[in-house]
Amino acid sequence: MTRREDRRTASKVLLPGFVGTELPHWLAERLRAGLAGLCLFGDNVVSRDQLRALTAAITAANPDALIAIDEEGGDVTRLYQREGSPYPGNALLGRIDDTGYTASVATAVGRELRSVGVNLNFAPDVDINSCADNPVIGVRSFGDEPNAVARHGAAWVGAHEATGVATSAKHFPGHGDTAQDSHVALPVVDLSPAELRARELVPFRAAIDAGASTIMSSHILVPSLDADNPATFSRTILHDLLRGELGFAGVVVSDALDMVGASGEIGIPEAAVRAIAAGCDLLCIGTENTGEQLDAIALALDAAVEDGRLDATRLADAGDRNVALARSLAAATSEPPADPGFPLARAIDAFAIASGTRVSGERTVVALETAPNIAVGASPWGPAVAARVREGEPLPDVRGQLVLVGKDNHRHAWVRAVVDAARRLHPHTVVVDMGWPDATRGYADVATFGASRHVSEALEAWLEGEAP
Repeated sequence: MTRREDRRTASKVLLPGFVGTELPHWLAERLRAGLAGLCLFGDNVVSRDQLRALTAAITAANPDALIAIDEEGGDVTRLYQREGSPYPGNALLGRIDDTGYTASVATAVGRELRSVGVNLNFAPDVDINSCADNPVIGVRSFGDEPNAVARHGAAWVGAHEATGVATSAKHFPGHGDTAQDSHVALPVVDLSPAELRARELVPFRAAIDAGASTIMSSHILVPSLDADNPATFSRTILHDLLRGELGFAGVVVSDALDMVGASGEIGIPEAAVRAIAAGCDLLCIGTENTGEQLDAIALALDAAVEDGRLDATRLADAGDRNVALARSLAAATSEPPADPGFPLARAIDAFAIASGTRVSGERTVVALETAPNIAVGASPWGPAVAARVREGEPLPDVRGQLVLVGKDNHRHAWVRAVVDAARRLHPHTVVVDMGWPDATRGYADVATFGASRHVSEALEAWLEGEAP
């Protein structure tokens, strides 16, 4: 194989992000040369017409391109980054516990993505959120019970795949049992193989059985499986466990390699080499990549093949899997999007409301703004009528009953302090948590298990006394 052929083979495993709302010339050139595809983020989306034009340009440059996005159907949204998602998210769906309803959300999301030219969705999140202090999963999870997460994950996968848009069950082998975020650290999940098989792996088995086209690896360390390598770099986890034991035959996608848990110490090019060697097929690079970065990664992959660290057949097989997936999706058919309607009453009925909690008459609603989850990004949340307060800022003058609205209240010291002080000064204060609450710490009189636009509107309706 010539060096030029090596470079083309290397490009078939790369899935970068980029800045802007139009396809840059340098990326169009790389797509024509065989780049696997692109990952779109909120800043790449302005309108449906603009997005359709962008995806059409990508496909024109490379008909075998994978065009990916994170559209989880709840707090994590790219199509609705500016206004918030109109869908209930996973945690609330898990509480409603109607797999048909979960499937209807997945169908609506899939059809919408298909209509704008996206063919790969990095969803659903099938992590089991067994740690209430988890800073990155939380309401992205269907729950904390393995079989429930498996049921809803399978329903989501099956319905979404039927729209002709591939899914990606994430984050293998399970990012739920940790209080660290792999965007900024290397989390450790210290469970035995037996515990993993009885809990973390259950939803992934179900997602595979339901037809998930891809599985996304996580940048977490699981010492009982591989004491030295994060899952994304672990052949034991990706090849022996995922492909061997679980029988997954689809595309293995890496979580973004610009995350600290992957490249913090070794850099993205070396992370790419290790991920492909371990069994990844498609490499998410990041959000604002450049031509120079892609060249450096391709050079690193070429050099690893040349010096024997990376088997050329492994690299070629990865690229071939990506092309085969894209071609299968191009041949799929789907119904046009429709408004299935998601009644607010179903969301309200799934809220956790402490006994005796009441809101009536005049009230002051205040949203406590904490730093957004990196995966979620900056997206509107909470009641539209709420005043917004950040750390160190005073509450507005309180008229009537005080309603404090936050996300993951128990995880933020300043939020806890504000709540404690408010309850002393205003005994009838109602505290709402739109994240994943910890029931043992008492910082949620009302828990909505999500903060999408749909859930925020449901909370507004409840505050107005429109409960079912």
